[in-house]
Amino acid sequence: MTTTETPGMLRRILDYSSRADPYPLYAELRRTPVARQEDGSYVVSTYRELTELLHDPHLSSDVRHLSRPMPSAEGGDTPAFINMDPPEHDRLRRMAMRHFGPPHTPGLVAGMEGDLTAVVGGLIDDFAGRDQIDIVDDFAYPFPVTVICHLLGVPRDDEPRFHVWVDDIVNSIDYDPRTDPKEKLDKGVRARQDLRQYLGGLLEQRHGRPGDDLLARLANDDGPDGRMTDEEIISTANLLLIAGHETTVNLITNGMLTLLRHPQVLQRLRDEPGLVVPLVEELLRYEPPVHIIPWRAAYSDITVADTVIPKGSQIMLMLASGSRDPNRFHDPDSFAPDRRDNQHLGFGSGIHLCFGGPLARLETQIALTELVQRLDRPGLVADPPPYRRSPVLRGPIHLPVEQNR
Repeated sequence: MTTTETPGMLRRILDYSSRADPYPLYAELRRTPVARQEDGSYVVSTYRELTELLHDPHLSSDVRHLSRPMPSAEGGDTPAFINMDPPEHDRLRRMAMRHFGPPHTPGLVAGMEGDLTAVVGGLIDDFAGRDQIDIVDDFAYPFPVTVICHLLGVPRDDEPRFHVWVDDIVNSIDYDPRTDPKEKLDKGVRARQDLRQYLGGLLEQRHGRPGDDLLARLANDDGPDGRMTDEEIISTANLLLIAGHETTVNLITNGMLTLLRHPQVLQRLRDEPGLVVPLVEELLRYEPPVHIIPWRAAYSDITVADTVIPKGSQIMLMLASGSRDPNRFHDPDSFAPDRRDNQHLGFGSGIHLCFGGPLARLETQIALTELVQRLDRPGLVADPPPYRRSPVLRGPIHLPVEQNR
């Protein structure tokens, strides 16, 4: 388990030609659990080592701890709490959670089930009379966007404006100065600025006007930790708007693709709707929406698998590889919805465990259940389908499906 360089392996994983099926490359990568790269960064790919790091207080989410400067994607603004360390991370996450889930609003997500089902039903109603649909454009994208807009208090009609910004931001997440044109980073920085300005305008309308949406609650509520500053609210809303739909789009789309590739499981879900709960957990392991956490820093020297990662080093966490680690999961390349002890890394782990995980789970459970019940003999038009460019937020950019096959 010594550290060795793996020239070319990471580049092969990040290359778009590997997007449809990176899993064989992950298997090769796991031969060296902690692999030092040519530029001095480290790639961690095995379940045990990933879990240790995700719970290690010496692993920093603040890229300012990196020994070599990294291109800033925040444009100098206040980062979201996902890019902070304790105690500031804990304070801001706690303040946001007061209005999003337990213990202060424990019934929020569960109480949305009826509304979520109604939105899904309306989208599927629009499939009537169509021989072919695009699961992404016609369903997996509009569904979570509608939900997160409602929760935050963002006008749904503004989606065409922020859609372009979100695309540019997502495309810049995995920016690599060695291979990517600077234009990719610049577009991401400009999009962040535009989105923050837009959210700032919505926030101004909430001050002194209490309401049920998250922006209004954050703008007017004084909890045990006080009140967020406007910059902190904007950063939080920015994070939730993007993460609140981008990951769920991938999860739903990957789920439908997986079911269409496993027709016996699709039929079983149709016959046993209760199967959807463990099925979604297995989906989070087997085809997760987030494959890589690209930017983490060693706050001090960290020893992982007998390898010392020096203070200030960049660490890349290959979550999807860890969830297919045969040393942790039996027959990991099989899709097994009855799998037990499924402690996957689909939502990460530790203090940065996905904030919106409960909502994403419920959205995906409802979406897949309704799709398999109401689609008439669906079949893939192309396999593999076309994928997004990003290796970080991995999923099909389109998923055309024919009915009546």
